[in-house]
Formats: sequence, C-alpha cells, structure tokens
Amino acid sequence: MSGFKDHFSTASDRYAAYRPDYPASLYAWLASLCPEEGIGAARDTAWDCATGSGQAALGLAPHFRQIIATDASAEQIGHAQRHPAIDYRVAPAEASGLPDRSVDLVTVAQAAHWFELPRFYGEVTRVLKPAGVLALWGYGRMVLPGDMDAPFRRFHDEIVGPYWPPERALIADAYRSLDFPFAEIVAPAFHIEVAWNLPRLIAYLSTWSAVQRYRDALEHDPLPALMAELTPGWGDADTVKILQWPLFLRVGRT
Repeated sequence: MSGFKDHFSTASDRYAAYRPDYPASLYAWLASLCPEEGIGAARDTAWDCATGSGQAALGLAPHFRQIIATDASAEQIGHAQRHPAIDYRVAPAEASGLPDRSVDLVTVAQAAHWFELPRFYGEVTRVLKPAGVLALWGYGRMVLPGDMDAPFRRFHDEIVGPYWPPERALIADAYRSLDFPFAEIVAPAFHIEVAWNLPRLIAYLSTWSAVQRYRDALEHDPLPALMAELTPGWGDADTVKILQWPLFLRVGRT
C-alpha cells in the first residue's frame, strides 16, 4: 500500500454524507452487460474498487448476488453504509485479495486516476471471469445556472485550482487519455442529477481534495467567501435547485 495517496480519510464523514449518488440507470446498464444466463458472464459477484463510503456498491447491490467493496482507507470503509449484499474490505486497488476469475464486473467510481494503473489492470485481468467487464467512470465540475457559474469556475480553477493533485488532470480530460487495454464498449450518456439548496452544495464542495489541501496549506476556509458570492444569484439559500454533472465512462471486457 506504499503507493496509496490518501486524500479523503480526513474527510470521510463528510464524504459519506455529501457525495452525490450515481443514477440507477447506470447500474442497470452495467448489469445488462453481465447476463444472468450465458457463457462467461453472470450477475454473481461485482467488485467495487475504491468504494469510498460505498455509493457505487449500494447502487450495484440490487443487481448482483454479492458485492465485494474495497478501499485502501480503513476510515472510509468505517463510514460506509452497510447492506446485506455488500462485503466491505480494506485493500488497495492493486492487491484486492480476491480469488482468480471470481468476479463478473469491476467498477471504479471517480477513483481510477489515483491508481497505479498497470498493476491495477493486472489485478483486474486476474480476478475477472472470462468476458468479464471493467467500468471506470467519473465526473468533473458541474455548471451552475446563470451568473453563478463565473465565480464558481473561478473558485474551481483559480482559488483552489493550485491545490488539485496532479492526477486530477485525468478528470479534466474525462479519462480520454487514460490507458485502457480492454475491448472497449461504447457507453450511453449518463448524468448525475441532484436537488440541492445552497448549504448542501457548499457541504459537497467541502469534500473536494483541493479544498482540503487549501485549508491545510493556508489555515483558512475558502467556502464562506464562495457562498457569499453565490448567494445573490441563488436567492434564498434554502431554495432547492436542480444541478447536474455529466458522467464519463471507460468500459470494456477482458
């Protein structure tokens, strides 16, 4: 685990509480790639790697007999929501501890850019059954409505921008430049949609690794100033607005 870069354990309670959920349609589509009957694929076991607090594992649970959900951070696993179909384990992405050819689907939500990819891909190849599926996905910055997007973009790019870890560039690139040595499957378009008020948005922003690193470096919280900038455009802070992020995916078979 020497290569593990832990940007989230110190905020694992906020991560569990405030990270958005992925759409149910995404999990249904992934399950459809693993037919219940057929040669080489089934809906028996999925491995959700770098599960964090378990958002993707919970989404997969209705579709598979069991979910093995791993994360290198024991703190994250400790805050994960329990479910009878999910077996949470502390393990790095590159050494899952799973048996050979034991998994039908591997998922990685908003985390592949942190991995030692050649080692992780070797682990995926080892644990996937023949014709098994690997799905990597993520999302970048949402676009806020109206005049609010300019200060929000400035906050993302300039205020906390210097504090994003370098791996974040792969998110900005939507994983297009990510090495992906699998038989690629073209994915439909998916997006996250939430109904949040302004304090809920600010709570989500508190989970950004760049915000955490900014606070550590400058001993100052940048979020109150951003909230003040957004308030005129938002109106009543308790007003709920519909916000969206498009998802990007790399999906393939062994």
